[in-house]
Amino acid sequence: MAAIGFIGLGNMGGPMALNLVKAGHDLTVFDLSKDPVAKLTQAGASAADKASDVVKGAEFVVTMLPAGAHVKSVYLGDDGLLAAAEKGTLFIDSSTIDVPSAREVIAAAEEAGMPMVDAPVSGGVGGAEAGTLTFMVGGAEAAFAKAKPVLEVMGKNIFHAGQAGNGQVAKVCNNMILGISMIGVCEAFSLGEKLGLDAQTLFDISSTASGQCWSMTSYCPVPGPVPAAPSNRNYQPGFSAGMMLKDLRLAQDAATGVKAATPLGAAAEQLYTLMEAAGADSLDFSGIIKLIQGNLTK
Repeated sequence: MAAIGFIGLGNMGGPMALNLVKAGHDLTVFDLSKDPVAKLTQAGASAADKASDVVKGAEFVVTMLPAGAHVKSVYLGDDGLLAAAEKGTLFIDSSTIDVPSAREVIAAAEEAGMPMVDAPVSGGVGGAEAGTLTFMVGGAEAAFAKAKPVLEVMGKNIFHAGQAGNGQVAKVCNNMILGISMIGVCEAFSLGEKLGLDAQTLFDISSTASGQCWSMTSYCPVPGPVPAAPSNRNYQPGFSAGMMLKDLRLAQDAATGVKAATPLGAAAEQLYTLMEAAGADSLDFSGIIKLIQGNLTK
């Protein structure tokens, strides 16, 4: 079993860290919030007094942080992880952040003699708890190979996307597809309802026809057809509208940087911004159907 440090024990990071403990790894954790740290220590992890302390004796360090600024703050600088770690420590950043920040931090790690990969995830809180996440990994082949056994404890599908930062590229592209497709499904069900077509009937037809997609068959935004979908629990989030908006903004920033045309991605960002403005960004991202139907409440 490996000695692993873990920083960032939020809705995703907490369950991911817990799976590492359950697998028997020697885990040292840090988070600014005391409650998730207490939960992990009760499960068998050790607590660090500050972020840079997690690297002491660690073979691997996993970070799960909100944004690129947080990642750079934790890794870089005189009191950052790279300054505190021993050469050869492998870093896995599973945050979803902008591509330039990911590449900057990985380049700094490699220059300091430490392999590193960006490994953002897909699968939501349920996937984190079940250990079935999909990891999209960017970085050198050797770093990916070394990180893979650790990632396999937390996820089911582990993909090497290529060079440093490409994990982030894959994540924002995937979620742009998801955000756009969810809006299309919501519009179709809303139109069908207004024209007198029952939601279950539309589902039964389209789920076996050319309109079939994951947003419909696995995560249907109307109550009824998919019992496990958030639409059947008042849109309590598996993946919140706020998190979808974050990813859509990252996609648009990336598209602007390379002058890529993404008009539907831009439109999706605008619609999720309306959810944020209405104070409804804590709903599941499939809750955007409430905005489309004109009955959005917090």
